[in-house]
Amino acid sequence: MLRRLMAGLLVLGLLAGFSVHALGQDKDKDAKKDDKKDAKKDDKKDDKGEKTSLKWVFGKEKSVFYQKMYTKTVQTMNVMKNDVPQTQEQTFFFSWTVDKEEKDGKVTLKQKIEGVRMRIDIGGNTIAYDSTADGTANNPLADYFKALVGSEFTVELDTKELKVTKVEGREEFLKKLIAANPQMKSLLDTILSDSALKEMAEPTFAVVPNKEVVKGEKWKRESKLNMGPIGSYDNTYNYEFVGSEKDKYKIKVDTVLNYTPPPEAAGQGGLPFKILKATLKSSSQGGEIIFDKAKGLLEKSSIKLELKGNLTIEIGGTKTEVGLSQTQESVVEGIDKLPFTPKKN
Repeated sequence: MLRRLMAGLLVLGLLAGFSVHALGQDKDKDAKKDDKKDAKKDDKKDDKGEKTSLKWVFGKEKSVFYQKMYTKTVQTMNVMKNDVPQTQEQTFFFSWTVDKEEKDGKVTLKQKIEGVRMRIDIGGNTIAYDSTADGTANNPLADYFKALVGSEFTVELDTKELKVTKVEGREEFLKKLIAANPQMKSLLDTILSDSALKEMAEPTFAVVPNKEVVKGEKWKRESKLNMGPIGSYDNTYNYEFVGSEKDKYKIKVDTVLNYTPPPEAAGQGGLPFKILKATLKSSSQGGEIIFDKAKGLLEKSSIKLELKGNLTIEIGGTKTEVGLSQTQESVVEGIDKLPFTPKKN
């Protein structure tokens, strides 16, 4: 029973670490020159305490830009009086292509997962996978990771409200993942819903306010992610505009996560256990966002979050208490090019 429980919790960790983020980066030289002039003007205003506006700038049609997302999760679970340490490191490389230029407050982007690096250590046992390296990993999760590489999505963004209005590519993405792991069909179909994909994409865009702000001004955004039998997550992002240094605008961010266990009707949904109740509390370890005003892009964001508490899980008709202590660090960066040659599908 312990073996089945640990296998299921590993699946939860993998799914929680994979989020579809979106990042824009302008490649139009003329636009950059104009934005640099505007940025200098706004810097002067900011020094005087006047309002400034931070705005995404997307390139011309067919222009391409790149993103790197790194997440490290250090977790200790206490199961049946046994401490099970687990460390996960995930790196995703994305390419983005402007499919339709910004018009009438909307822009359409095509996102492709170009590469995946994964390293998981559970109690001293290591599983690793790297799609960017030569050779093929021989482990139970290799097929699952391979299915991620080459997957594409089309994201439509409302640039006025900074909300993702549409995500296409879900059906093909699910087919690839289910083919690699058929027993997860019910779970994947539930947690990778259309609304879930939108909620996963919005936080990166929403790091800048959709209004003018002054130094020291605060704002917040809220999102809800329903993951069926895994439960739901209510996230509150509290932002503060710290100020500017040349063309770099700094924003402080604290994150509050509230977890709600799944309702009885959610069932197990393909999991080897059922979550009955949970008391998990989060605490923000601080985060910072650097926005490049001249380029109109997010240069880097880093967030640290700690989660502690207990879960009651039913497996094979038996209730089991699980203690959880977890810290997670996530870093998103805009990069000029991929550090490897993408493999053809």
